[in-house]
Amino acid sequence: MSGRLAWRWLRAAPLVSALTLAFVLAAASSLAHAQSTPRVVDIPTRPGVTQRFLFIAPAAPKAVAILYAGGHGGLQLDPQGSFGWGANNFLVRSRMLFVNDGVAVAVIDAPSDRQAPPYLDGFRFTPEHAADARAVIAWLRGQLHVPVWLVGTSRGTQSVAAIAIALAKDDASHDAGPDGIVLTSTILRENRGGDPVTGMNLAALKIPVLVVHNKDDACKVCPVAETDTLMQKLTQAPRTKLTLVSGGASRGDPCGAFAYHGFNGIESDVVHGITAWMLAP
Repeated sequence: MSGRLAWRWLRAAPLVSALTLAFVLAAASSLAHAQSTPRVVDIPTRPGVTQRFLFIAPAAPKAVAILYAGGHGGLQLDPQGSFGWGANNFLVRSRMLFVNDGVAVAVIDAPSDRQAPPYLDGFRFTPEHAADARAVIAWLRGQLHVPVWLVGTSRGTQSVAAIAIALAKDDASHDAGPDGIVLTSTILRENRGGDPVTGMNLAALKIPVLVVHNKDDACKVCPVAETDTLMQKLTQAPRTKLTLVSGGASRGDPCGAFAYHGFNGIESDVVHGITAWMLAP
């Protein structure tokens, strides 16, 4: 190689190196994105019943979160992964934040025998709801071999707490229930029948429990002042934490998705806090 050619090669080397690095990073990003392609899954749960959920997993998941929306919970998820209802729900709209933090998600719809009003209303406390969750937990453990968490928001917290309590009671082998639960914007009072989360047998929970609440939540069934009562009832949980957040914006129904109740404007901070606590050693 002549001196002039060598000089040109040396001058170009940093550019070649930079281009190579950019290519590698782009390829890695593309691979991660491909691994996170949403997939609609239907699994059998009870006789003649299937449970549908939207499944998204990063390339190397560290845990998986089963997400329970609030309201009536009937997401009307179609085979292509579109939501007929609930797309704006805090957990539903924030699902990719979990994935980006290394946590796979299963966004739960109502089961096949509850695909019409009232959907999950009046069903969240039933043995059938717990049986559906048991099947989803088993499927996810078989697929990913990582810890499985239940995460609920608003009326989804009633599902999460009721399921965890039911599976703890029935779980002699300690592998049917979740490894931990997260309650966000917890139902602390009830005006539709059934129990608020504070009315359940929370002492039966022997798994980690994280509670996240907005200090400014104005939803009448989620008064922040009663979160202390909730924490005091978690007497057997090996690890608990109450996280009170603030900020964001509020519009519309104070119990709605874009109120403080739905962590509007602070979704990223809230989810990062949840995943950091879930994945802590």
